[in-house]
Amino acid sequence: MKVILHFLVILILTSCWPTSVSFIDKGGMPEEWKTFSVINLKSDAANAPLNYASVLSESLKDGVQTNTKLLLNPESGKGEIVIEGTIKGYTVIPVAVQEGDNASKNRLTVSAQFTIRVNAPEEDQMNLTSTRFIDYDSNTDLASVENQLLEEISRQIIQDVINKLNSNW
Repeated sequence: MKVILHFLVILILTSCWPTSVSFIDKGGMPEEWKTFSVINLKSDAANAPLNYASVLSESLKDGVQTNTKLLLNPESGKGEIVIEGTIKGYTVIPVAVQEGDNASKNRLTVSAQFTIRVNAPEEDQMNLTSTRFIDYDSNTDLASVENQLLEEISRQIIQDVINKLNSNW
């Protein structure tokens, strides 16, 4: 009797078990969208690190490929989606002013403008401006934490681009 009961439990559990699991949210993307490319970003921000535009370009490729159904087209400027952009702003300003006009925090702000060209199912274009910031202790030298701060800001900017791609324009 126990054997039959175990067999029935296993049968019921396996019949309810999911046959496929996907963690990639396909959002509102049309089925025609298969590939994308990123034209290397430019930098018009005078204070930005020289390599930040290329680092953000590569991070954008990785982020879109990892978090959407789109595959990277090896040819720049090809694919159903083409993303290009410019880093427009890179500023550090004091915030959280305390007594004696001393700031306890500084704020690093990065602003980037993107043009997303859609080549299929019909041609379209979407513009996106993403401005993100992060605060850090004013006693900390920016050079010692800049890479970590830029990684976090870049993640937020990339998420803005992914949200735009997943939205039903």
